[in-house]
Amino acid sequence: VGSEMCIRDRLYNMAKQLWNKGFEPDRQIEDFTVGADRELDLRLAAYDVEGSKAHIKMLTKIGLLTQDELDRLLPALDEIAATIARGEFRIDDGVEDVHSQVELMLTERLGDIGKKIHSGRSRNDQVLVDLKLFFRDELKHIAEAVNRLFVRLQYLSEQHSDKLMPGYTHLQVAMPSSFGLWFGAYAESLTDDMQMVLAAYRIANQNPLGSAAGYGSSFPLDREMTTELLGFDRPHYNVVAAQMSRGKTERAVASAIAAVASTLGHLAMDVCMWMCNNFGFVSFPDELTTGSSIMPHKKNPDVFEIMRGKCNRLQSLPNELTILTANLPLGYNRDLQLMKDIMFPATTELIECLDMADFMLSHINVRDYILDDSRYDYIFTVEDVNRLVVAGVPFRDAYRQVGMAVQNKTYNPTREVSHTHTGSIGNLANDRIAAKMNEILAEIR
Repeated sequence: VGSEMCIRDRLYNMAKQLWNKGFEPDRQIEDFTVGADRELDLRLAAYDVEGSKAHIKMLTKIGLLTQDELDRLLPALDEIAATIARGEFRIDDGVEDVHSQVELMLTERLGDIGKKIHSGRSRNDQVLVDLKLFFRDELKHIAEAVNRLFVRLQYLSEQHSDKLMPGYTHLQVAMPSSFGLWFGAYAESLTDDMQMVLAAYRIANQNPLGSAAGYGSSFPLDREMTTELLGFDRPHYNVVAAQMSRGKTERAVASAIAAVASTLGHLAMDVCMWMCNNFGFVSFPDELTTGSSIMPHKKNPDVFEIMRGKCNRLQSLPNELTILTANLPLGYNRDLQLMKDIMFPATTELIECLDMADFMLSHINVRDYILDDSRYDYIFTVEDVNRLVVAGVPFRDAYRQVGMAVQNKTYNPTREVSHTHTGSIGNLANDRIAAKMNEILAEIR
C-alpha cells in the first residue's frame, strides 16, 4: 500500500510539473473546473494518442524532434494505445485531463523527450483534434446503426407490401394504406436524416491541428501532413475559424442526432398506437412486452415508450447546445468543456435506441385483413370516386354522388385498391430508396 501511495504521489507531482507556473491552484477550484472531465476523457484517449503520433511525425519533419526521439516516442505511444485498447487506461488523481495523462506517461517512461510532444500545439487544438476524430467515428457508428434499421424496414416493407391498413389524417380514417407503405415511409425518412448525418460528418472531418490556441504558431508546422496522416478531408484553414469550430461541430452533430431521433420517436409512437387494442394492427411476443401489477391481461409497449421518451429528449440537444454557446466571445472559453457532458452520452443513447428498434421489429407480428372490418368501409370512398371519374363522370359529380351515398347510409364500397404510380401502394420504389441511402453511406467512409 505504501509503495502504491508513493507512486500516486510521484505521478501527482509530475502532473503538476507539466503545467507548473510557480503556484498551485486551489484544489476546490480545480475540482469545480475539471468536473467529470476525467471520466468523459477516457472516450478520447485513443484519439489523443492518434493525434499525438501524427503531430510528432510532423515535428520530426520540420526539425523540432530528431529521428531518434521519434523512434522512441512512437513505440511508447503504441504501448499506451494498447493499454487503452485493453480497457486498462486510467487518468490518475491530480491529472487534469487525458492530454496531461498521455504526456505524463511518456515523460515517466522517456524523461524530457516526453515533454517535447506538446511543441507547436495547445490543449485547445489538441482537444479539438480528439473531438473531431471522436465525432467522426461516432457519426460512422450512427450511420451504421441507421442503416441496420433501414435494411430491416425495407425488408418488412417488401414482406408486407400487399397487406392493407388504414391511412389517417387528423387521426381520422382517411384512405387505404399498407404496411409496405408504412415500413417503407420510415425507411425513406431515415435517408433524409442521413443527409444531416453526412453534413455533420463533413464538418467534423476537417483538421484543426496546428491552430494551437486559435492564433497559429511561429513554428513552420506542416498542417497538410497531419491532415493526411489523420485521414481528414482537409484542414480548417483559418486558425481562428478552426477554434470557432468548437461548438459548431457539436451543434451539427446534435442536429443530426435530433433528426434521426425525431424519425425514430415518431415510429415508436406509431407502434405504441398500433399495439393498442383499439387498433390491434401489430403485436409482439409476450416476452418482449411488460405486464401490470394489477391487470393480468396487460401487454404494455414499454420498450417503445422508453424509446419515444429518449428520442424526445435527444431532440432537445441542439437547443441545449445553442443556449450554452450563444453568447460566448471569440476564442476558447471553458464553458465549451460542458458540451462533453451533453454530447458523449447522446451518441451512445441514439445507437442503443436504433439497435433496439431493429431488434424489436425483427419480432413484429402484422395483422392481416384489417380493412375487411366494416368500420373501415368509408376508407374506400376516394377509390370509388376515382373509379367513377375513370368511367367518364366529372370529378365534382362523382364526389357528390359518393358523398350523398355516405350521407344516406347507402354507400357500399367496392374494396378494390389499384395504385400504380411511383411510391404508392402498388409501386413502393424501395430499390430507388435503397439507392438514395447507399449514395450517402458511400460518402461516410
